[in-house]
Amino acid sequence: MSLPLPRTLRGTLLLRRSYGTVHSTPSAGALASRIPAALREATAATAPRTNWTREEVQQIYETPLNDLTYAAAAIHRRFHDPAAIQMCTLMNIKTGGCSEDCSYCAQSSRYDTGLKATKMSPVDEVLAAARTAKANGSTRFCMGAAWRDMRGRKTSLKNVKSMVSGIRGMGMEVCVTLGMIDENQAKELKDAGLTAYNHNLDTSREFYPSIITTRSYDERLRTLQNVRDAGINVCSGGILGLGEKDEDRVGLIHTMGSLEKHPESFPVNALVPIPGTPLGERKMISFDKILRTVATARIVLPATIVRLAAGRISLSEEQQVQCFQAGANAVFTGEKMLTTDCNGWDEDRAMFGKWGFYPMKSFEAEHLVEEAKEFEQGKVEEVVEEKSTAQDAVRA
Repeated sequence: MSLPLPRTLRGTLLLRRSYGTVHSTPSAGALASRIPAALREATAATAPRTNWTREEVQQIYETPLNDLTYAAAAIHRRFHDPAAIQMCTLMNIKTGGCSEDCSYCAQSSRYDTGLKATKMSPVDEVLAAARTAKANGSTRFCMGAAWRDMRGRKTSLKNVKSMVSGIRGMGMEVCVTLGMIDENQAKELKDAGLTAYNHNLDTSREFYPSIITTRSYDERLRTLQNVRDAGINVCSGGILGLGEKDEDRVGLIHTMGSLEKHPESFPVNALVPIPGTPLGERKMISFDKILRTVATARIVLPATIVRLAAGRISLSEEQQVQCFQAGANAVFTGEKMLTTDCNGWDEDRAMFGKWGFYPMKSFEAEHLVEEAKEFEQGKVEEVVEEKSTAQDAVRA
């Protein structure tokens, strides 16, 4: 139905205009002109690729947000169950006293943040926390210790290995973040049953020295390689809102997408400003930047679990769902996330039920990825078989 305007107004002739609810469909050419070549290729891909150029990642990141999130959702559904969200819980097993100068961190001994340094938590206390997390629906338990590296920490490593073994015995995935580790330490953790090791790159190589000076970008990459060589899954992502530019978020994702093998997990953190740190007065990054980063990461790292991590508590329920629809499929949930507040289990379960999501089971993510790959490979084989059958018919 259309509503015509009056033909005249006080004797003045007006043009007749009609307003309708049905619009003509835009041409394929008009739609394609908005989509960069790199994104068109990504949406057609059936497996992850590791030969991304920075220019390609930038093309994707700069795609109009409506088109970008649509493409990310399509790719997400190719590699993952879009209704499955993994619930992870992160515990600080050694708080404060770190010698590093990370500008965002409350646990650095260089800044006066009011945080009291502690010794490592007892093994029994950590295992009890893991049981609580499991009872509340978390299937991955992560542990963080505030120090630079594991050198000279034989007793601490022994205790961490006991924690890892105990949590794996509960049927949970287990991840640790212990700073830099060498090849032998990585192997010991692997033998204890460690599922994944977290070591974030934080930002682009270019911007990194503005945030941290006590550990180099290459040292971080070396730790990731030690983890990978030991056969442990890699968890590595970034922090948004450090004062970086769009090109730095592009650089971070490009680095991840160019690794010999993509990280199995990519945490997306939004800076939580901590008074007393050099970045304590910064405002939280705008939501569109978070959403754009999530969507770009999903497209460049299609088989990776994209985790909403620090700062999620500042997002509305609707903003979180937008991130899920654009490819995020894991959250940190529980009482605390290291030193900052965290969304609670009850709150997350209510949100999942309202929007039609469900918590992943332990190790379900890996299974889903392999299942998706097999499904896509099956489609390719069907196409090849159809072409072969058609060619045989022509010859006959």
